[in-house]
Amino acid sequence: MAENTKSSGCLQRDSAEHEGYAKARRSFNLIWKERDSAQPKLLEAILYKDNFNRAYKRVKANKGAPGVDGMTIEEALPYLQEHQQELTTRIYRGKYTPSPVRRVEIPKPDGGVRKLGIPTVIDRTLQQAITQQLVPIYEPLFADGSYGYRPNRDAKGAILKVKEYAEQGYTYAVVLDLSKYFDTINHEILINLLRKNVKDERVVQLIKRYLKSGVMENGVVIETEEGSPQGGNLSPLLANIYLNEFDWEFLKRGVPCIRYADDIVLLAKSRKASERLLESSTRYLEEKLKLTVNREKSRTVSVFAIRNFKFLGFALGRNRSGIYVRVHSKSWEKFKSKLKELSSRKRCQSIKPSLERIKVYARGWLNYYGIASMKSNMNDVNGRLYHRIRMCIWKQWKRVRTRYRNLRGMGAPKDLAWKAANSRRGYWFTTHTVVINMAMTKERLINSGFYDLATAYQSVHVNY
Repeated sequence: MAENTKSSGCLQRDSAEHEGYAKARRSFNLIWKERDSAQPKLLEAILYKDNFNRAYKRVKANKGAPGVDGMTIEEALPYLQEHQQELTTRIYRGKYTPSPVRRVEIPKPDGGVRKLGIPTVIDRTLQQAITQQLVPIYEPLFADGSYGYRPNRDAKGAILKVKEYAEQGYTYAVVLDLSKYFDTINHEILINLLRKNVKDERVVQLIKRYLKSGVMENGVVIETEEGSPQGGNLSPLLANIYLNEFDWEFLKRGVPCIRYADDIVLLAKSRKASERLLESSTRYLEEKLKLTVNREKSRTVSVFAIRNFKFLGFALGRNRSGIYVRVHSKSWEKFKSKLKELSSRKRCQSIKPSLERIKVYARGWLNYYGIASMKSNMNDVNGRLYHRIRMCIWKQWKRVRTRYRNLRGMGAPKDLAWKAANSRRGYWFTTHTVVINMAMTKERLINSGFYDLATAYQSVHVNY
């Protein structure tokens, strides 16, 4: 890997001569001559050794695949140690050109694909270093209703905010769906927005180079005239900067606006008001920000609509006790389907690894959805999962002798153990019998590594 790196030129030196960057190089030269009037030492702060090292550690923690140069995260460390000074010198001189991102397509749960752009590890590190210095500048400027890709904010906070507004009478929602948001961000608009608060033009030009770095597909580099590819460390921040204009525009109009990345909900107190909001918000997004609104998926709906209101996998419900957060039906179905897959008799060839996989998945799911009220539903799913695990264990005890011996070892009476061991009934029926439940108790399964969903849910939900 080291030989390939050296032969291709240090730090993408050759790519800096790309024709498309001729104008950018000229602008850099002018900028460097006038750098005394720039924002004091922002680029220097980005390239400061401690900031850069922290950026690399963050990139390493996030893991991720190599970019177009094939360099892994592990290979990047000795490379940076050797070439960091040269890298910073080239950036200061305006001669550093990012590599194109590597195109990766990820299937979406509801069909289609999500296109990701994977930068090289060197570029991811530099993007992260830029992000670390820009976040303190932009955090005070972001609207309170923005929850995506921000420190100490998450999807749970977003749905709780929707719930808070619903309790104030804002029971109609405008759900806006942006088509290929990250891929359609207008570069000119974004650069002008950056210049409002990033006064060091060197940093703006460096970000511009990342936006224009291109995408490699099937060995061919395609120029990028718009968009900020998902997969880059800088893209989430840029996406928030771009839509922050929308957030403040509607807050100025007195409209509650809740946004998580490109998932947007505007709230109103009547259906007519929500219909007007749908029209005006669509017009603003398309005319002012040059984005495309998916009109088939964007709609007005009651926040209590059982099927039609879905925000970040959540929904809202209403009963005598008031308004509560619940898991949307589609999210529930995906959860149950995944548990069924993980607990299938075909996959549970070895029970302990299977229980660990279930635990990892269920724990992550509950950490996200644990805010929702779902005690009875969770108890039902938990009971069904217990039964499926008992079936997997019963299938592994293939022989009559094995079944009888294990049941007796678990304290089952002789006659019942013998009857169950010789049963010709199917797995589902047999594992429903008293003797199986007597032997494979919840406590015994939990001690073997079973993740009790009901108990875990209660421990998570109590915090809300």
